[in-house]
Amino acid sequence: MESMPPGVQPRPRARGIYLLPNLFTTGGMFAGFYAIIAAAQGHFPDACVAVFVAAILDGLDGRVARLTNTQSEFGVQYDSLADLVSFGVAPSLLMYHWALDSLRMDGATPGKIGWIVAFLYAACAALRLARFNAQVGQVDKRWFIGLASPAAAGLMSSFVWTCESFDLSGRDLRYVALGVTVFAALLMVSRLRYFSFKGGAARNDRVPFLAIILVVGVLVAVAIDPPTVLLGVFALYALSGLGYWGWRRLRRPAEVTA
Repeated sequence: MESMPPGVQPRPRARGIYLLPNLFTTGGMFAGFYAIIAAAQGHFPDACVAVFVAAILDGLDGRVARLTNTQSEFGVQYDSLADLVSFGVAPSLLMYHWALDSLRMDGATPGKIGWIVAFLYAACAALRLARFNAQVGQVDKRWFIGLASPAAAGLMSSFVWTCESFDLSGRDLRYVALGVTVFAALLMVSRLRYFSFKGGAARNDRVPFLAIILVVGVLVAVAIDPPTVLLGVFALYALSGLGYWGWRRLRRPAEVTA
């Protein structure tokens, strides 16, 4: 390869390559928008799958930007707006159309509570994303403060998908759905710590061999029974923040008396 003459700066990378990560972000937002349309039409399993497709594309856009060295402030802000659609508005409307709308059968007040709780979830997702953007570079990258919005959306969507796979009606489970929605919403704006699976990796994104085996095992399980396994994974992850908080509370008195 021919070397550059002394004092000559290399030509900057063409700005057109920034289109690549933003295409993944746009694809994720499209999947979230499709989930909203599918939920409104009563195609709930399709809506759930679309939310998970959005989550996969959301994980790819940042990695593609890092691999191609095309990170930008525009991409960060665009990604947050897309996340609000895919992991805030889409799951809240999915749960509303599937179950929360049925609260109207119990009277005017429960009916209002249904759409208010759906809005609560969307608002908490927006607050979670805004707080994350404001704290970038100020917190330990090994941890998320509060449940990440894609994980909350995964919990909501996998719950609906699992119930649909067992022919369980959202109308019959409307109060359970109400509890799941409030639970996911409050976890997003909580101060609980959740392991991010990012900050602990070694240089060049190397991961332990055991982690690879674990990922393969989860993928095999998901292939066998996607809704049930995904519900188990996201429920355990959501509860892990509470478990870690409880473990720290129990450990603190022991450290003080030691």
